[in-house]
Amino acid sequence: MSSSPDPVIWDLWHPVASLRDLQRNGREQTLLLDQKIVVGVGQDGAPEAYRTNREMPINEPWVGEEPLPVKQHLGFLWTSLGSPTDEIFSIPEAEETDRTNVHAATVGVACSAPRAIENFLDIAHFPYVHTDILGVEPHTEVVDYDVDYENGEIWTRNVFYYQPQAAVQQSGGVLAHYWYRVPHPYVAVLYKASGAESERMDIVIALLVQAMTETSSRVRMFNSNLDDQSSTTQIRHWNNEIFGQDKPIIENQHPKRLPLDPRVETPIRADKLAIAYRRWLSDLGVTYGVIPSQHSSFGAA
Repeated sequence: MSSSPDPVIWDLWHPVASLRDLQRNGREQTLLLDQKIVVGVGQDGAPEAYRTNREMPINEPWVGEEPLPVKQHLGFLWTSLGSPTDEIFSIPEAEETDRTNVHAATVGVACSAPRAIENFLDIAHFPYVHTDILGVEPHTEVVDYDVDYENGEIWTRNVFYYQPQAAVQQSGGVLAHYWYRVPHPYVAVLYKASGAESERMDIVIALLVQAMTETSSRVRMFNSNLDDQSSTTQIRHWNNEIFGQDKPIIENQHPKRLPLDPRVETPIRADKLAIAYRRWLSDLGVTYGVIPSQHSSFGAA
């Protein structure tokens, strides 16, 4: 395999297709980290991925193409261009039998993968971008919260925010309880209890970002919900509505790559999680999709 200027990202597993879409649509040619790849289902019915240096008719045999490692996880096909570890991060809640797991959305976005992740971690934009759903004025304050680093991941478990409609079937405002987790440079997971009476985090949403190039991405949203009232169609509609509001915001951010130097974009207290994410990327040595900092670390979150 060819070398990469960013071995951290090169050696990771990346989501490149929905298994549901592969079974329905067959082969697809796409990009991963500027590399042309083809994904599809082989003659034995198992998902496959290949790297190619040419434009391929979808029905052409994959003769002479470079096979890539594949894994099936969370209903998606994952591959790597390098030498990945055996395991991909897990979401244990997705294995609980009383949850509904849904591939909720796939959206192309003209931004780097880290830009998409940082927007997902931004709490303060709720009242202004997702008005009357995830937030509303005058409830704009983000109460201070803690950010922790656990087993190589970013976690926060004490974010509380007033939301007019915290879930698909919910009506009436609630003080929603949020957890955030970043287990992978291009993946973020949100856990939400949409009411004070909730003993479990009833909504889990994972943002899985395929970095096609340094300034273009494909965002996939995975939901695992404790919800026996909403159809999968309703859950998909909800996710597409929310991300449809985010898409023009992140596509209009400049630069397209995420600056890791804190002097480039002035942070505020509500950005604590985003600051931690940028520092984490910098400390990992990530360079793909970011503008690296001239300093090795941001310091305290």
